[in-house]
Amino acid sequence: MKSLKTNLLVLTLLLSLAFLPAWGQINVILDTDLDSDVDDVGALAMLHTLEVNHRIKILGIIVTSDDTHAAACAAAINTFYERPEIPVGVEKGIPLRSFSRYTKALASEFPTGDKQPLDATVLYRQLLAAAADQSVVLVSIGHLTNIRNLLESPPDSISPLTGNALVRQKVRLWSCMGGQFPEGKEANFYRPDPESTRIAVANWPGDVVFAGWEIGNTIITGSDFLEHSLPDSHPVHRAYALYNSFFGRQSWDQAALLYALSDKPFWELSERGKVVVYEDGSNAWEADPAGNHRYLKEKTAPQEIAKILDALMVGMYRPGY
Repeated sequence: MKSLKTNLLVLTLLLSLAFLPAWGQINVILDTDLDSDVDDVGALAMLHTLEVNHRIKILGIIVTSDDTHAAACAAAINTFYERPEIPVGVEKGIPLRSFSRYTKALASEFPTGDKQPLDATVLYRQLLAAAADQSVVLVSIGHLTNIRNLLESPPDSISPLTGNALVRQKVRLWSCMGGQFPEGKEANFYRPDPESTRIAVANWPGDVVFAGWEIGNTIITGSDFLEHSLPDSHPVHRAYALYNSFFGRQSWDQAALLYALSDKPFWELSERGKVVVYEDGSNAWEADPAGNHRYLKEKTAPQEIAKILDALMVGMYRPGY
């Protein structure tokens, strides 16, 4: 019975994928707090599915985390997907601790390659300086410390531009999983570095679309389908098993990624405006026709989006979307 149920779900997912549009290849930088939640793993798996099918190019992974094993976990996932050359950046010089349910296991059970993590600001500047103008999509699915550090970085041997000017010249979209709309308090904004949230959001020089807590909270992925679609020896399977034994998890991070990388309107966009971030990391929305901020509003049924996300997470792809 379980096998029949799984096969029917696979068929449904394939039919869902058939109606997705074709994406041009996009240069992507992912900024992730790969530690406390497992949706970061799902998002990284989606990126690899899209790259193997030539829809995106992963320029680099910025790990914004104080987990001891987070950077090695990212390297292990990249190496598993046969892309050990993808550079990983971390904030240097901060105290580290081991607290994640899955990073240590993935870092120790899977090869991590021989590349050492770079300083996150240096890597950001290298990647942006080497990119064509307005060619990069930045997707952030964690707190914003390293984005703040990028924006505040001065000219150096990598580029004569400040970090803010590099972003203005090179990045065409920032898709940010953070905040709650039209107002509220969400973990990526308030924990552990609300001051960086305030600075990054207020000073970003280009367009930002926020996928608020309310968007991913109703999209449940990573349960039976993922468990039975991937072998036990797969790091994504292992991460979801360790996290909550495939009980299913909200898809905050994957939603921000899908919005950024698809041209299908799964969500509506708010009017233009600006996000105001308070000292405690809570946020509110102010409409402003000249603003460069927008946020996602629900349109497509969450269950339909979940099917697409689950499929991409396990490596299912169909040409023509």
